[in-house]
Amino acid sequence: MKRTQYYNNSGAKNTETTLDSSISRLKEDGIENFIVATTSGQTLLKAAKLLQAEDLKKINLIGMTLQAGTWEKYQEPDWETIKKSEELGAKVLTCTHALMGNVASSIKNKFGGVPPAELIAHTFYAFSQGTKVSVEITLNAVDAGLIPAGERVIAVAGDNEGADTSIVLTAVSSVNFFDLQIHEFIAKPY
Repeated sequence: MKRTQYYNNSGAKNTETTLDSSISRLKEDGIENFIVATTSGQTLLKAAKLLQAEDLKKINLIGMTLQAGTWEKYQEPDWETIKKSEELGAKVLTCTHALMGNVASSIKNKFGGVPPAELIAHTFYAFSQGTKVSVEITLNAVDAGLIPAGERVIAVAGDNEGADTSIVLTAVSSVNFFDLQIHEFIAKPY
């Protein structure tokens, strides 16, 4: 039986354990697609280095940054760190967030109320912020053509800094959102 790593608190202090557990599951289950949410680029670089150390260069590693429209409010990626990750084989994607971004935010800002995609996002928040982000970055990776729909992936995300959530799921595009399947949690905050 596979175990889930639960953390008493969310946050960056869980990054190493989350990445180690995720990479172990990649090897154990033969999963070839690994998506990591990254704000500064540090979590992606850690994942890329761990994959190199494990000689898992065939893994399709994708780092998803915050959308450019949020950099002033949150943080722009450290482009030197991103470049180092790319040199280790990572692909980097910057685009609008599938659930909380673009049109949904525009409708809310202009007319008020809660768009349906935002209701879905807040349902995932009930599990953890990393759950919502893990689903979102998977949708984005398929929409960008970096992962084929129907592939099993491991998606890693967290709570603003670092990684504390890791999920095995079957990837779908955002237009096929309701075909998404979350199979298991590798790690999450309790």
